[in-house]
Amino acid sequence: MIQSIIFDFDGVVLDSMPVKDKGFELLFADFDKTAVDKLLEFHRNNGGISRFVKIRYMFEKILGKSITEETVMEYAERYSKLMLAELTDKKYIIPATLDFIKRHYTHIPMHVASGTEQKELRYICKCLDLTQYFVSVYGSPRPKNDVVADIVEENGYDRYQVVMIGDSRADYDAAKHSGLIFCGFNGERLREFSDYYIDDYAAFEKEYIS
Repeated sequence: MIQSIIFDFDGVVLDSMPVKDKGFELLFADFDKTAVDKLLEFHRNNGGISRFVKIRYMFEKILGKSITEETVMEYAERYSKLMLAELTDKKYIIPATLDFIKRHYTHIPMHVASGTEQKELRYICKCLDLTQYFVSVYGSPRPKNDVVADIVEENGYDRYQVVMIGDSRADYDAAKHSGLIFCGFNGERLREFSDYYIDDYAAFEKEYIS
């Protein structure tokens, strides 16, 4: 049996991507639509990357402008306020993932490593009554690679017996950076390089838990 499971949050535990799309649209409502569309494309293709990186990408890569760290933080705070009320609605919880977590959290330690800002992430988990299921909940601005590596080290896990479940290439990269098993979920493009792709949790349980 595996020692632990590390979950990405957005797209794995919470179906939040449509809400986050809208958040960026509102955040940059006064900007050129073509630029916003390019940002949304980058955002959708890089689900595991933090908003701080995406805001900086908007200015530096799309608009060709410099941006200070202070301004990045200001935009990130505005983005958080735009989204929080919606993301604390339980209708966005992915039922299959929650059912799986409830079945196994008492005997398999579970963690969250997300690109969502950490304070906001923990607030969302608390509002959705999810905190009780996880040993730890970590988010950005710390890089996901570092967060995942620290979870393994701090808990003394055997990295070859830890599974990371994610829906983005950033999740795969974080898992492989620490030598973990990577299981793709809710992202068809992950099939080609996942150690195992989760179509349903029952099959995953037979493969890694039974």
